[in-house]
Amino acid sequence: MFHHVVLMQLSGADTDFHRKTAELIDQLRAELPFVRSYAFVKNMARRSSGYEWAMISSFDNSQDHDRYQVSDIHRRLQEFMRPYIDQMVVCDADV
Repeated sequence: MFHHVVLMQLSGADTDFHRKTAELIDQLRAELPFVRSYAFVKNMARRSSGYEWAMISSFDNSQDHDRYQVSDIHRRLQEFMRPYIDQMVVCDADV
């Protein structure tokens, strides 16, 4: 299983941001059946160093992850979220 985790520090992420993000994620799940799981969640770790939000996704393999990276819906989600992201850290792992 291939996992893609993005930890984020956000600013200005109000209820409209979270509503629109949820809508785009619903579209992503509908359009990309090879994405096994996809969640945008509050980071509950006390040692988060300010990375309060996480996007966690799973794929059968790295090739499916690569397909996801270049998909139109992923790019739309990135474009929407980009102005709200102050910093981010990415972890890709094949487990």
